[in-house]
Amino acid sequence: MSQLLNTLTTLAAGPVPDYTPTLPKEVNTPVKTILAWTAGLGLSAAVLGGLVAWALVAIGHNTERAALAARGKQGVLWSLVGAGGIGVTSSLVLAFYNMAS
Repeated sequence: MSQLLNTLTTLAAGPVPDYTPTLPKEVNTPVKTILAWTAGLGLSAAVLGGLVAWALVAIGHNTERAALAARGKQGVLWSLVGAGGIGVTSSLVLAFYNMAS
């Protein structure tokens, strides 16, 4: 039985060519640029959202509008969650993309 398994393993490994898939340079560079710009713009939007949310907190507290301040605090949390999600997602996408190139 061992000889049969050894023969099958040798036959299965023999016809497989030594091939490394790569992306053409014409595709690789623009895609990396698009991914980097998308991540940068997303993180910039998350920072802008956080700044606006902090402004809502400040305005809500100074004008005694508790609902406005509460919405601002939620906005701060959601901008942090969004920035974290964008950072993790863009890192994973670039890591898997670089594995293929």
